Amino acid sequence: MINSNSLTNKQGQRFRSLVLLTIITVYLVILAGGIVRGTGSGMGCPDWPKCFGRWIPPTEASQLPPNYQEIYGAKLKGEVKFNATKTWIEYVNRLLGVLSGFFVLATLIASFSYIKNNKTVFLGSLSAFLLIGANGWLGSRVVATELAQYMITIHLSLAVLVVFALLFVYTQSSLNATPHFTGNKSGGLKGLLLLTLVLTLSQVLLGTFVRESLDEVVKQIGYENRSNWISSLDWEFYVHRSFSLVLLALHIAVIYKLRQLNDVSWFSKAANWLLVLVASEIVTGVVMAYLEVPAFAQPIHLLFAMIIIGIQFVVWLSTVWTKRTTEESVSVSNLLKV
Repeated sequence: MINSNSLTNKQGQRFRSLVLLTIITVYLVILAGGIVRGTGSGMGCPDWPKCFGRWIPPTEASQLPPNYQEIYGAKLKGEVKFNATKTWIEYVNRLLGVLSGFFVLATLIASFSYIKNNKTVFLGSLSAFLLIGANGWLGSRVVATELAQYMITIHLSLAVLVVFALLFVYTQSSLNATPHFTGNKSGGLKGLLLLTLVLTLSQVLLGTFVRESLDEVVKQIGYENRSNWISSLDWEFYVHRSFSLVLLALHIAVIYKLRQLNDVSWFSKAANWLLVLVASEIVTGVVMAYLEVPAFAQPIHLLFAMIIIGIQFVVWLSTVWTKRTTEESVSVSNLLKV
């Protein structure tokens, strides 16, 4: 037991397991959203919350009304025939979104036991619940606005905030921390991490505009000219590509500083994960740029970026909030082992 007023270790472990499972579920939603975007399935279900007016979408056109093209044609973005694959990709994305909502609700309910001893855990859980509710509503607006770029960007931004809220809850329930800055040994790590985090987020959001430009290029020159997609993109792509070099340099600096903090063992694990993920992110970016934007690459590229941002956020929190016990700090290390 941490102290006489704290939750038992077993209770804390169960809560952290629930939060971790919730975080994984939200990341799966983000991955599914990337697959929807990469496969052009955003309007696979042209209505909301139902799909083609059904709670369980059809698997073939014969299950739809004879005049379904007249009913939904304006929203099918040029597709005159029902596409079962795209419909079910979008539908699975929605199901995962609902599942993540239930997990966040369960996390909020479980966090009631922390109200007396650690209100930050409860407040973080409440924030995650409100944010994921707002993002669920935004999902309906994405459909209603027929994939308007600004709605997609806001939708992704709120998903990032949900991840941040849950990571905050996990970290606080693991460390039982109080606000306190670490000593000078961090050597500017907090500021460097914050800068890297903000710029990485900016890079991800810029990537949504690159994807929008790509969609426009595909409309103009068609799928048969796939080899010309990248060369037809506007300035957003070249800024996105060039800015990756800045982020690479920042991550090298972050990894170097993390490795210097030998007294915090899991910082070295975070550095290793960042090294692997940043390298993987660069590889998937190269694959998209030089191998004609294969559909599988974009969701993986987005997922790697989101995991990188999550690690940056957890490490930044840990440089701001002081750990009280070594035993509790192991839980944060476990998060990085997943």
